[in-house]
Amino acid sequence: MSVCLADVLPHEDVFDYVQRLSGGFDARLYQQVLGAANAFKEGDAAIGVAAADEASREKARTLLSRTQLDDVHAHPPFEDRLHIFNLEAWDSARWKRVADWTLGRLKDFLLTAPESQVHAVIDGLPSDVIACVVKLMTDAELKAVGGRIFHPLPGSRVGAKGYLGARLQPNSPTDHPDDIRWQVFNGWSFAVGDVVLGTNPVSSDVASVAAVESALHDVLTTFGLEEVMPHCVLAHIDVQAQVEALRPGTTGIWFQSLGGNEAANRTFDVTLEKMVAHAAARTGPWGLYFETGQGADATNGHHHGTDMLIHESRKYGFARALKRRVAIAQAGSGREAAPWVHVNDVAGFIGPEVFRTREQLVRCCLEDIVMGKLHGLTLGLDVCSTLHMDVTLDDLGWCQEQLAEAGPAYLMALPTRNDPMLSYLTTSFQDHVRLRERYGLKVDDRMWAFFQRLGVIDADGRPTKHFGDPAHVYVHYRRAKGDTRTEAELRVEAEAQMAQVRARSVPLAVGHGKETWTLEPSLEKDLRQLYEDAKVGLWSELSDAAVEALPGAVRLRTCSEDRRDYILHPPSGESLDTASEATVRALRDRHGGRWDAQLVISDGLDPRSLMDEGHLAPFLARLRAELDATGWRVAPEVLVVKHGRVRAGYQVGRLLFGAEGDPRPRALVHVIGERPGSGHHAFSAYLTAPDADTWAKPGAVDHDRTRLIAGISDTSVRPEDAAVEAARILGETRTSITPLVSGVA
Repeated sequence: MSVCLADVLPHEDVFDYVQRLSGGFDARLYQQVLGAANAFKEGDAAIGVAAADEASREKARTLLSRTQLDDVHAHPPFEDRLHIFNLEAWDSARWKRVADWTLGRLKDFLLTAPESQVHAVIDGLPSDVIACVVKLMTDAELKAVGGRIFHPLPGSRVGAKGYLGARLQPNSPTDHPDDIRWQVFNGWSFAVGDVVLGTNPVSSDVASVAAVESALHDVLTTFGLEEVMPHCVLAHIDVQAQVEALRPGTTGIWFQSLGGNEAANRTFDVTLEKMVAHAAARTGPWGLYFETGQGADATNGHHHGTDMLIHESRKYGFARALKRRVAIAQAGSGREAAPWVHVNDVAGFIGPEVFRTREQLVRCCLEDIVMGKLHGLTLGLDVCSTLHMDVTLDDLGWCQEQLAEAGPAYLMALPTRNDPMLSYLTTSFQDHVRLRERYGLKVDDRMWAFFQRLGVIDADGRPTKHFGDPAHVYVHYRRAKGDTRTEAELRVEAEAQMAQVRARSVPLAVGHGKETWTLEPSLEKDLRQLYEDAKVGLWSELSDAAVEALPGAVRLRTCSEDRRDYILHPPSGESLDTASEATVRALRDRHGGRWDAQLVISDGLDPRSLMDEGHLAPFLARLRAELDATGWRVAPEVLVVKHGRVRAGYQVGRLLFGAEGDPRPRALVHVIGERPGSGHHAFSAYLTAPDADTWAKPGAVDHDRTRLIAGISDTSVRPEDAAVEAARILGETRTSITPLVSGVA
């Protein structure tokens, strides 16, 4: 349902309008007017707060522009403990200077006042006010505001005016340390990578995370950079804390995805108390690294009737408050209060249910840059797109050009625009080279000097003959470790290792095309072939033959009308249709409590992952054997869900296992085809094993109770190995389960 606004009277503000139409304050109408002021995005339309047309949008903006800041602050569109906690870092004294301004006046002030005056005010702006003033700005105005407010990280030029940093994202489909090291060498060969070495792990098992942490830590310490930039494995923050406890000093900055309200954060297994405790532990040089993204709250079912911009702004308010807690912790330990805290806005990672076009991606990023900066934060961008959005490889370059003017602190950096593990499109090393050249941007001065010492750039910052040569960086790495072999010998070793990395489907960008900022032609060709392959996988269907080949297959389907509905409207794939619910209930009656584990298969975003030879069959066979050996009684049927998403599995578990008062664990293994794009045609296994009493409670089982094994295929995480790991995890979770599903997606 769209929001169609009636005519606005002269001098009428939001509250006058709501009063006139409703005869009093109407909270729902208030939420709709706030949402209608937003630039259009599918995520707002899905919850009924998007404007029906441009005329309604302009009316909503007119009303907002006349509304006083203190009235907005006094009427939060929803309240919870997070909203209250965020006010910790709000400067009420500075607020008094502007509280009686209208949003229109605040907008003009941000665009025209001297920068020093803007900086003197922003700490007094509450999150909801920041969101509302951003709603009033055009894209050009957002670029102007973003381009004049900067918050560099302490002791660095990361986030300063004229600088564009990079988070190296050396992801591996198998968490292989060599894949990770070589991507770091690769980025540094292009003089890219100065903010954080940040790896998204396939496995969040403590031992696996510790191994990746050690690999990243080794690279930094070998080159003497451990006090210049941090590293991070983006597992759940609890897991990072466990690794640090086991191996003190091996973790760098600690990561966590954030939601805009308490309920959304619980989906990530995040509470206020937990995050406050973690912030209090960050007394060293590196603090906290957060990721956010518009739409995460709504797609997890926790929108509270409020638009995506309000939620996103409150995430930055949460980050601002936690940044203050880190500063307090540092001061309490005798260190200078200089919190190294930054936020990465992962705009576009969720998918077309949030927004679909390149123009919307740019709008979203511009809004988030300005909201982050108005919260006093160092904010980077993951200018990204999933393969099922209407954003192409070439569109991403256009988006990057639009956003550079707004001064993001950093962007992601990978060998190509396609992440080999997460299967989404983002920023390549070459994009950084291009943007630096075009806009005269720099990387952090300390890392620039390091790149000069490496010899990949000269004293003037121009590329040398070693530019784009990761083997050259490897030679320096081995030399720093005391290796006395000749350069020729080390290069032979380097070529062999790079070949092994590529064999695991991790690309390395060696050299370049005609210009230093263009991809080497054969790699460009491979990249585009992967993109086209992903489009084929996205629109594939799980064949009848594949289902019939599964012993004991029971067909179910969700409420998605067809593949297109499933792709564009994810909630339709989160619940079973009426006939399928009846089928599961009948299955429960037939089982009579004999089984305590159930296998479920859903097609997901690439059904080929379940049909490729050597994928699903060996996984299921080994999994059954391993579960039987560890005491689980696995039902003989395999439930096959057409157009199924993760939450459809939770509904199956509730219908099949829910029993009030029953404390015995019940396990659900939900196999789903992953996003296409990596070339692996991989699937994931979601492992959920609470007690029957918890299964019985509607909504009690969600991602916070689930562990994930991703990247399963014959060319990445081998199916048999994944089955053994799944059985091991479920063997440990008969009494408790530590969530490992972390991230804004």
